Amino acid sequence: MILADFFELRRPHTGQRWLRCGLLLAIVCQVFSLVGCVSRRMTIVSNPPGAMTLLEGREIGYTPASADFTWYGTRQVTLIKDDYETKTQLVTIPAPWYQWPVIEFFADNLMPSRVTDRRTFNFELQPKQKVPDEDLRSRARQLRSEAQLGQ
Repeated sequence: MILADFFELRRPHTGQRWLRCGLLLAIVCQVFSLVGCVSRRMTIVSNPPGAMTLLEGREIGYTPASADFTWYGTRQVTLIKDDYETKTQLVTIPAPWYQWPVIEFFADNLMPSRVTDRRTFNFELQPKQKVPDEDLRSRARQLRSEAQLGQ
């Protein structure tokens, strides 16, 4: 009869009853706001470190760089570093089992603890190949002559 006493179901004063129902509703809402949450974060690591990292064309920092994400799928990662070839690659982030349809509702909203999903992607950067000056001049002459001939 604890709940009956709490709600005073035996002809309570209407104002007190609504106040107690509001208090119970506030407690329930507070409890549900503390449960369930999925935190997703990806980290880009390069060898050598210190490359500017672009995720979907947006700069996120220098490697090792991290960014939060909301959706799983394929992302474009671009790494830029002086004296190294620029590297652009598509990386796929597959959804874990707890993010499958229907299950994801419970994982995102009703899990009693926070779920963390951390992904790390490693990239090897290649040094730029030096083109000999004579080869560069030869290619420039060839392009100039093609432009003058209208090809």
